[in-house]
Amino acid sequence: MEQANNDPHAHSVARESTAPLPFEARLGRPYLERHRRIETVQVNVGRLCNQACHHCHVDAGPNRRERMTRATAERIVAVLKASPDVTTLDITGGASELNENFRFLVESARRLGRRVIDRCNLTVLLEPGMDWLPAFLAEYAVEVVCSLPCYTAGNVDRQRGAGVFDKSITALRLLNSVGYGGTAGSLALDLVYNPVGPSLPPSQPELEAQYREKLDRQFGITFRRLLTITNMPIKRFALQLERTGNYDAYMGLLVNHFNPDTIEGLMCRSLVSIGYDGRLYDCDFNQMLEIPLGADAVPDHINRLDRFDRLSGARIATGPHCYGCTAGSGSSCSGALTSQP
Repeated sequence: MEQANNDPHAHSVARESTAPLPFEARLGRPYLERHRRIETVQVNVGRLCNQACHHCHVDAGPNRRERMTRATAERIVAVLKASPDVTTLDITGGASELNENFRFLVESARRLGRRVIDRCNLTVLLEPGMDWLPAFLAEYAVEVVCSLPCYTAGNVDRQRGAGVFDKSITALRLLNSVGYGGTAGSLALDLVYNPVGPSLPPSQPELEAQYREKLDRQFGITFRRLLTITNMPIKRFALQLERTGNYDAYMGLLVNHFNPDTIEGLMCRSLVSIGYDGRLYDCDFNQMLEIPLGADAVPDHINRLDRFDRLSGARIATGPHCYGCTAGSGSSCSGALTSQP
């Protein structure tokens, strides 16, 4: 996004060239550990998606067939029921709503009194047979977190595909029409920005103000907040970096902007990630890299776990990609981790 790249906080790879140190060396200790209380269970229901975005760390797309079964979904709900400290079920994909168990997970978690987040690509709301989705999300007061990497059509379409911006605007208007937005009493609707190219996100509050003004003035769209997320140097984005000769420079950018103030709020410290096949991971990125749990002698599959607090206090597996969450203002599924990059 041009505005983001001109921001003094949106450092570009052209200024950087530092080989990455092992993450533990920069961390200053041999390992990270999970907090004693796990608050969020993030479930990836599969790789099927109606889009194939350039930055996607899941490698999701229309031709992917990995999908969560009903048996796995039921087991997740059973363990969630036995884990009262877990307050949030965070559902992602692919396009999570295309999985036949999406409704079951939402309905079950809400009946248990848990907060539910749907990470939505917006355009899925316009797919054939998905006209039920906006009203369903509103009925169960699902918090919707939507990807919108810019407020201009050119940048969005360049990253996500031709016509995606216009479809995203239509979908946001649909969500506003059923009660989602940024006004008092409205349902929670958050937008997600990630850089179009190999740079760090700009200041989250400053960019949020730009989004709010542009989307309201041009389209009459309201939202609760903007979350800025750093592109992870893995999977599809990593291949793009390698093709353009920017991989080493981008890793140098992340290493040079390591911020120790982000460590306390890293999402892996209070979250457990579950793959479509029921395997357990320390975070969604480790899941995509197939990095097993960092702890020894703990269950590695939902079928072998009775409560999520069994994983509390365990060591977290780390790697070079962890610099993506700790650079600048930090990055997590809830946006920036600190206001001081």
